[in-house]
Amino acid sequence: MSANDAPRAQQPSAAYDSAFLKACRREPVPHTPVWFMRQAGRSLPEYRKVREGIPMLESCMRPELVTEITLQPVRRHGVDAAIYFSDIVVPLKAIGIDLDIKPGVGPVVEHPIRTRADLAQLRDLTPEDVSYVTEAIGLLTRELGATPLIGFAGAPFTLASYLVEGGPSRTYENAKAMMYGDPELWADLLDRLADITAAFLKVQIEAGASAVQLFDSWAGALAPVDYRRSVLPASAKVFDAVAGYGVPRIHFGVGTGELLPLMSEAGADVVGVDWRVPMDEAARRIGPGKALQGNLDPTVLFAPTEAVEAKTREVLDSAKDLGGHVFNLGHGVMPSTDPDALTRLVEYVHTRTAR
Repeated sequence: MSANDAPRAQQPSAAYDSAFLKACRREPVPHTPVWFMRQAGRSLPEYRKVREGIPMLESCMRPELVTEITLQPVRRHGVDAAIYFSDIVVPLKAIGIDLDIKPGVGPVVEHPIRTRADLAQLRDLTPEDVSYVTEAIGLLTRELGATPLIGFAGAPFTLASYLVEGGPSRTYENAKAMMYGDPELWADLLDRLADITAAFLKVQIEAGASAVQLFDSWAGALAPVDYRRSVLPASAKVFDAVAGYGVPRIHFGVGTGELLPLMSEAGADVVGVDWRVPMDEAARRIGPGKALQGNLDPTVLFAPTEAVEAKTREVLDSAKDLGGHVFNLGHGVMPSTDPDALTRLVEYVHTRTAR
């Protein structure tokens, strides 16, 4: 499957009239929908129990385990959408990249991509490479019924950062050196990653995902001029490749306040906002015609309930005039977060925004 294959429009699912999908389409909703990035994960004791002794990448390849982990926060918190449990490097592993997710470190690539010859590591992704994804999403959609399932992938820039650096980085010196010093190689690398990412999203949509999110976790390391020239074309290619399915496309990055207009330009229907920019200001930067997602600071959840509710009201008040708003954190749930705080937050948002 390549990113150029013509997508087939999805038939309306049982989740079509859910609050989450309505908000993504900027339609009236019964309440502001809520879900949390990393809602399935280390903050839940039931997650730690089922993952015990199972390496991260292996857990992403067991359909029944993926199904259980994805469903856990839906059962516990009553969120308005599930997000498929996986990792952004899964498609890279699936095409044969020698990498592993090391506890306490993150993804580590054995042979980083530094030269044009290294691009040979990046072959096309086929549905057969990730058959476990298709199986897991089939199991999930049957269990979820009218609750939407969000599929996701890492954006080309963030994947390239891992591949070129060989692992997590705070400075991205190798990736930026390639971007500045060999722009043709950089462009070819991101273009290949755009095809792989688009193929991975297509598998998820065709299996039954109701929406997809592109995580450009590290795009905030870029200046707007560099994002426009060296990153935007690849992200836009991904969004364009899945446009014909008719499912909402969400774009999210961390520390991307200065990039919001450009991230909107890439083609998403919903733009995620981290906690650094108020929602009304984010809407001004993004422009009309987009739903917004966000943006409570994840660390607020460590404060007393009264403080959490006060900060939540600030987010809701800032978003009250938006055409569509999906409540979320400004980044992922932190591992030591009290799960009960998340459950209370969902109930509070639902109650306060009930129409």
